Amino acid sequence: MKISTKGRYALRLMIDLACRSGDTPVSLKDAADRQGISPKYLEQIAGLLCKAGLVRSVRGAQGGYLLSRQPEEYTVGEILRLTEGNLAPVACLEDPENRCSRREQCATVDFWTGLYAVINQYIDRYTLADLVRAERSRSRRGAADGQNEKDG
Repeated sequence: MKISTKGRYALRLMIDLACRSGDTPVSLKDAADRQGISPKYLEQIAGLLCKAGLVRSVRGAQGGYLLSRQPEEYTVGEILRLTEGNLAPVACLEDPENRCSRREQCATVDFWTGLYAVINQYIDRYTLADLVRAERSRSRRGAADGQNEKDG
C-alpha cells in the first residue's frame, strides 16, 4: 500500500487549516505557499474535502476554507479513505465480503485480513488534533534549535 500525494496533501491541508483557521477562513493560496503544494492541485483536493463535508468554503475577498468540525472529530483514516479509497492491501479485501474464488484454500487470506485490520486500527487511532499537536511540537523544537545555534 502506498499513499498518494492526494492523501498526503489532504492531510497537510487539514493540518494547516486546523492550525490557522479558528473563525477566520484560510486562503488556499497561502496554504499552498506554506505547504509547498501547487495551488491548482490543492484546489482539487479542497474541492473533494468540501464536497465530502470535511471543510467548508467561504466566498469573497476574505474567503477561504474552514474545518467543518473540531480537529478531534476527524480521524486520519477518514481523510485517507476519502482521498485514497479503500486501503485494503489486496484486492480480495476491498469489498465487505471476500468473493475470491480461492478464499477457502488461500494460505495468505488470514495474513492479509490481519494486516488490513492493523492498518485500519492505526489510521483510525490518530485524529487531526494529534497531527496538529505533532506539528506544533516540531515547530517549537525547530525554533528552539535555531535559537540554540544562534546562542552557540
